[in-house]
Amino acid sequence: MPHLAAVGPSDGLARAGEERLAGDESARGAVRSERRKEILRQRREELGLSQEDLAARLRISVRAYGNWERGLVKEWTDRKLLALAEALEMSERQCFWLFRVMVDRDPPLTWRASEDSRLPEDPAQRDYLCDYAALMEAVPYPSFLVDHRWDVALTNSAFDQLFQSVRPHPTALPDDNFLRFVLFHPDAAAVLEDHEPAWCVPLLAQFANALAGAPEDEGLRSIRQEVARDPFMEAAYRYGVPHWLSTHGAEAAELDGAVRTVRHPEPGWGLVRCRMVAESSRMLGEMGLTRITLILSAPQGARPGPVRGPGIPHQQVTRLRAVPPLGE
Repeated sequence: MPHLAAVGPSDGLARAGEERLAGDESARGAVRSERRKEILRQRREELGLSQEDLAARLRISVRAYGNWERGLVKEWTDRKLLALAEALEMSERQCFWLFRVMVDRDPPLTWRASEDSRLPEDPAQRDYLCDYAALMEAVPYPSFLVDHRWDVALTNSAFDQLFQSVRPHPTALPDDNFLRFVLFHPDAAAVLEDHEPAWCVPLLAQFANALAGAPEDEGLRSIRQEVARDPFMEAAYRYGVPHWLSTHGAEAAELDGAVRTVRHPEPGWGLVRCRMVAESSRMLGEMGLTRITLILSAPQGARPGPVRGPGIPHQQVTRLRAVPPLGE
C-alpha cells in the first residue's frame, strides 16, 4: 500500500510492521534457545555424564547446572562458557561454536583447547599415534581413525580437503564424529553421493550392531536418542535397515571393500568413485581404533585408471607386480 513519503506510513501499519519484526525475532530467539539446550545436553550425553557429574566438574550445585542446561541463565559470561567447555571436554573448534551459539561471539583469544584430549595416557601408544599420523599424512587418499562410537581421533590433509566445503556444526562435524556427520549434518549429502542408500543405511546397520554389542555405552545411546528424535532417521533405523539387510545381506553393511561415490570439491573432479578400506593393527586395536581410507578412482566419465589428483604425484601410480601390464 503506497503512502506519501513526506508523511510516512500510518501508525497502524507501523505497529503491524513492528509486531511482525518482533514476531520474527521471537521465533529466532526460541530456535536459538532450544539449540543452546540441545548442545549442552547432547555433549553431556556423549561423554556419558549425568547432570550431577557435570555439576561436580563445574563445582556448582546440581540445581544450578540444571538451570544452565534449561537455558535459565541471566548472562552467559566468558567465565561460565569457558568452564563449560572444559567440563564438556570440548575441542577448540567445539568451544568456538559453543560461544557462537550461546552469545554470538568468538571465545577469548586466551582459550586453547588441549590437543591431548583424545590421546591415550600410555606414552608408547601416544608415540605410536604421533608416528601413525605422519604415515597417514603421506597417503594421498582421505584417511581417518575412528573408535567404536565413530569418534574421529586422527585425519589427514586429504580428508580435510574432501570435506573442506562442509559448514560448521556444533555436534556433527566430519572430523569430530563421522557417524553423526553422515546422519545429521545438512551438508553431508553434498559430499556423499547417494547419501541415504549408500551411506546412511549401511552406517545405521553398523551402528545397530555396535549398540547391540554394547547397549550400556553412553556414547552409542546418545546417538540412538538423537536418531529417535529425527523422524526420517528413526524410520530408516527401524524399518529401512532390516529391509535393506534382508535384501542385500549382513555383509553389505561392512565398510571394508565397500564402493561408494563422493563429490570432490576440486575443480574438474566432480563425482568420484571410492573404495573404502578399513584396517587396524595390533596397537590400534589395543586403543580401540580403526583406520578408514577412501581410495579415490577416476572421476565418472573419465578413462579408467588412477587419478593424479591434488597431492598425488605421478610417480605414485603403481601396479601389482604379479600382474603384467596390458600388452605384455
